[in-house]
Amino acid sequence: MTLEALLLRVPRGLASRLRLAVYRALGMQLGARNRMEGGGRCRRLRQIQIGDLNAFTQGCWLWPEDTDHDGIRIRIGAGNYFNRNVMLDACGLIEIGDENMFGPDIYITDSNHSFGPGVSPSRAPMQVGRVKIGNRCWIGTKVVILKDVELGDGCVVGAGAVVTKSFPAGSVIAGVPARLQATRTGPAQ
Repeated sequence: MTLEALLLRVPRGLASRLRLAVYRALGMQLGARNRMEGGGRCRRLRQIQIGDLNAFTQGCWLWPEDTDHDGIRIRIGAGNYFNRNVMLDACGLIEIGDENMFGPDIYITDSNHSFGPGVSPSRAPMQVGRVKIGNRCWIGTKVVILKDVELGDGCVVGAGAVVTKSFPAGSVIAGVPARLQATRTGPAQ
């Protein structure tokens, strides 16, 4: 490794370790050997549980609802990679399995605003659900995953898709709204 590469890597790695140490001290449940680059935000740390060996690149937001809650609202397994600007916006529960890859600029939410005649969306109650993503899924750039969606193991979601319903293991989905394009079979799932 060149001196230049070493000098560029060490400060980022140190900053990640310090950030995660502070998050752990403030109540986040963290496994071993995670990496979290800067530019993102986390709140309500006691409502977040993260397994081992996850990588969060710059600008990732872990965003449980800003209210008291005794349980977990964001649960992430092991070995996941979150590219730039991924946001997990949780009022109920967002669960992510193991070994998934998330492209940049992804938004995942487990809730939706209520609305109606003469009612401001900011005053209407939230419709709270959940999102569950299995293991070894690949979520493409700029995907939006909405409440009450469950993706089985080995799903592939094409770039720019808006996922409004659940799909079984091995599904390849794309579009707005996302539709089944193909089904994968075999050991990759």
